[in-house]
Amino acid sequence: MKKVFMLSCVVLLGMTACKKTDASSRINEDNVAKIEQEATAKVNQGTPAMEFVSLSHDFGTIGNNEAVETEFEFTNTGNADLVIIDARATCGCTVPEYQKTPIKPGEKSTLKVRFQTGAVGQQQKTVTLTTNTEKGEEFLTIKANVSPAN
Repeated sequence: MKKVFMLSCVVLLGMTACKKTDASSRINEDNVAKIEQEATAKVNQGTPAMEFVSLSHDFGTIGNNEAVETEFEFTNTGNADLVIIDARATCGCTVPEYQKTPIKPGEKSTLKVRFQTGAVGQQQKTVTLTTNTEKGEEFLTIKANVSPAN
């Protein structure tokens, strides 16, 4: 009797466990509508984009401890306000200056980079911009051949 009861339980359990359910029947339509609204709002909000005239500048040969500057011109080619959150250089001898206010779509701006070093020889420094663009970061490069002091 116990064997028949146990066998019945196993068969019954097997039948209910193998019940086929359609996954699409468990989708909450309210959640689908909410996700679609959020995605549409994000697309309509737009994203900024930075387009530079040039991503690098070569100062050529400069003197030891000579201060030089250059400007990197760019345009916000996106469809939302561009914000430069931060600008950092690979060393203290390179100092970037940037616009702290939002840059409107289609608007141009410049980023000034000042370079002065006591090290001699070929120098290359990178300025990293943290922005609200899709990439999130932009990289600019400056180069110089620093000659020894006379």
